[in-house]
Amino acid sequence: MSPTGRKLPNGIQNFEKIRTEGYLYVDKTDLIWQIANDRQNNFLSRPRRFGKSLLSDVLACYFEGRKELFEGLKITALEESQPNPWPHRAVLRFDFSGKETASDLLKYLNRALTIYERIYGHDSIDETLNDRLSTLLQNAYKMTGERVAVIVDEYDVPLQHTLFKPDEHERLIEVYRSFFPALKTSDFYLKCLFITGITKFTKLSLFSTLNNISILSTRPEYATLCGFTHQELIDNFMPEIEALGEKKGWTVAETLEALKDMYDGYHFSGDLSPETAVYNPFSVINALDDKDITNYWISTGGSQLLNQMLTQSDNNGGNLDGITMSADIIKTDDVSADDVPLFLYQSGYLTIKGAGTNQFTLGIPNKEVRQALYKVLLPNALEKFIRV
Repeated sequence: MSPTGRKLPNGIQNFEKIRTEGYLYVDKTDLIWQIANDRQNNFLSRPRRFGKSLLSDVLACYFEGRKELFEGLKITALEESQPNPWPHRAVLRFDFSGKETASDLLKYLNRALTIYERIYGHDSIDETLNDRLSTLLQNAYKMTGERVAVIVDEYDVPLQHTLFKPDEHERLIEVYRSFFPALKTSDFYLKCLFITGITKFTKLSLFSTLNNISILSTRPEYATLCGFTHQELIDNFMPEIEALGEKKGWTVAETLEALKDMYDGYHFSGDLSPETAVYNPFSVINALDDKDITNYWISTGGSQLLNQMLTQSDNNGGNLDGITMSADIIKTDDVSADDVPLFLYQSGYLTIKGAGTNQFTLGIPNKEVRQALYKVLLPNALEKFIRV
């Protein structure tokens, strides 16, 4: 609970809990409705702690037709203008976080499919992950009369864990290739596929296998989907902003400027207008909860892979501020052990600072990230990577 007595959703990723227990929710449901009803196959990459799991849960609740959870939100008018509003769909959800090996992921997928098969039925002759998922999609469609939603959260976590373990990485890729093709062959039964992650691993054929997958990550209309804009900060958190300022002896304007310097500055498209910049939501909520401005994001972990990349890579990108990179690379290329700048962008250590003809200029988004790079991630390489 914040110093004002209001309940801030600090670390809460469950939409039902937020809505039924009176937590503050910054309304992004108009954008969520657009994703749900635009293209069939969607991929969104955002840094860790930017609300991807909560976003996935909101989507699931929408597809399940849980109208009561959305009362008073932007999505209500959009949905109720449809001929058949709030249909109840089957939702198959998969969360790959915490899975570090091929065995971990395979066991998890088998368990998850078994749970859904108890609900929607299965075919005794199905043995492979692909066959089982295909049958599930068909059965769920037949049972509900509505096409199915499939949500895969943090799909890349196992791949990140094994990036520097070639044999295990290859075994993992085989698990992915035994699962995802069903989403193409059974696409008639699919209403929406939504995949989230930090990094993009196209070489495992996931993105080429799926039909016309829409990469939402750099599309301007979704630039503010995760994170808070400056206006959203003012509109939703003013009591907490005032309480923080009172503790620090700052005016509201000074408090807003301190929050902006520390946590703002992320751009996820070539539209660099102030309205499309977003604050790190995890850090902002913690800062307002604690009435303090400090580094929260790095304390959640996530530096292990970067440290490995810096240690083993011969191509470390030079000075971090002002790196130029092809827009096509950011949109389409894999993360790899040799491309530290691309990983830094995808994981939130760099952001888009400038846009030219098919080219982006990258830089450090704010003080919080700069402190993380100085004090934690690059203690032995400051002269090589960061211009002081």
